[in-house]
Amino acid sequence: MILLDPDLEPDPALRSTPAKKADASGPAKNLRLPSARALSSFLVEAQKIVRLKGEVTVLFTTDAYIRKLNRQFRGINKPTDVISFPAEGSFPAEGIGAEEIAGDLAISVPTARKQAIEQNHSLSTEIKILILHGLLHLAGHDHESDNGKMARRERQLRARLGLPQGLIERTTKVKKS
Repeated sequence: MILLDPDLEPDPALRSTPAKKADASGPAKNLRLPSARALSSFLVEAQKIVRLKGEVTVLFTTDAYIRKLNRQFRGINKPTDVISFPAEGSFPAEGIGAEEIAGDLAISVPTARKQAIEQNHSLSTEIKILILHGLLHLAGHDHESDNGKMARRERQLRARLGLPQGLIERTTKVKKS
């Protein structure tokens, strides 16, 4: 399920000042948030290849709100790009036709937009990278303690989905620099 935070600013492309600018490195990339339908479709596809069963809710939100979540749940007082909240075990939801709950993701659209610009790709591509990364966390992977297992799995799945370099490689390159 896709949720949009009502506090999200309108797409920068809708403002009078252009949000995307061509520079010497090439043509401008699309920085508009994809439709809920397109996001839902990718979420279903990514969940299948991650082999994560159960319902996942993805909240697209602001830097301010994700900072609050990061502070409250991780003790880190700064915004981040994606946070995952795995369900405490698998449990059935209430009601007829209940599905298992896999967990929730929160993605900061402003941070994703900045990262898309830095990586010279579209916001849609960046969001797909963040969804995949978050789904791997919901599936139990932890790149901070698994000796590269999550990084290898993410690299394989990104190749299957046609996505460029992921978050783990970016942070690894920054640490090595």
